[in-house]
Amino acid sequence: MSVLPAPNISRRPALPLVWVVPLIALAVGGWMVFRELRARGPEITIEFATGAGLEPGKTKVEFRGVEIGSVTAVELAPDLDRVTVTARLRRDAAGVARTGTVFWVARPEIGFSGVRGLDTLFTGARISLQPGQGPAATHFVGLTRPPPEENVAAGRAFLLQSDRLHSLAPGAPVYYREMKVGMVETSRLADDAASVLIRIRVQTPYVALVRKNSRFWVAGGPSFKMGLFGAELKSTSLEALFSGGAAFATPDGELAPEAEDGTVFPLSREPDKEWERWQPRIPIVAPESSPEQEGKVPAALVPTSP
Repeated sequence: MSVLPAPNISRRPALPLVWVVPLIALAVGGWMVFRELRARGPEITIEFATGAGLEPGKTKVEFRGVEIGSVTAVELAPDLDRVTVTARLRRDAAGVARTGTVFWVARPEIGFSGVRGLDTLFTGARISLQPGQGPAATHFVGLTRPPPEENVAAGRAFLLQSDRLHSLAPGAPVYYREMKVGMVETSRLADDAASVLIRIRVQTPYVALVRKNSRFWVAGGPSFKMGLFGAELKSTSLEALFSGGAAFATPDGELAPEAEDGTVFPLSREPDKEWERWQPRIPIVAPESSPEQEGKVPAALVPTSP
């Protein structure tokens, strides 16, 4: 009777090597999901007039050039009159979701008033913002264009009343003696629809130039004048030639009181010759980097006539 050989019993590894790679991948994926959920901030909705260029998962929300969120959905509002954009902010940027925060879509704008958002030609549209100071909020109404810059937002606002708009679009310059001292902010029809009201803002250093008896006129666009030596083309500047503009002057003699915020002035189609000859001496507070301050020159706009 033959003796059977003793069996050779070997222990298999508790975990086959074939499972090591999937488990590592699962662990890494789980960590990434955990990190993503941990970094998630609040979800907000923004209403825009149009959703052109906004794509879920692609369009970013940026502040000061840093990505702080992304668009997750773009839908038509129930009334079909606007677009509702849903965006998810990062946790470390949750503080920007406050009442008073202004959102707008940054798109390329090229004109004689400046160049904005040129990088979006390559990266696509993005949502930019200007933080507010109010309590936390999750619903906002976006702007169709960037708001005025901070240094422009300061100053004093006035209304120009005219029979037509005269191509004075937002951002169009306002001149005093062919020097840019402000810009057009908005325009609308008057309550009786008989005229147009154009809101302008004169920057802080130059608000003293606007007096209650100042005169405003349209400075944008070319004007042709025929004479003995041919035609003469006249325009305040190349910027005003293409984007429109307004100008004003203040009478000589005893200065009238400064115009208050919201004062309404009639807007003339062109200036009287007398207006362009006015040379009142009006002290102003020169900007910090102006030549007047650097050279310690008194801030009188007009030198003494010879």
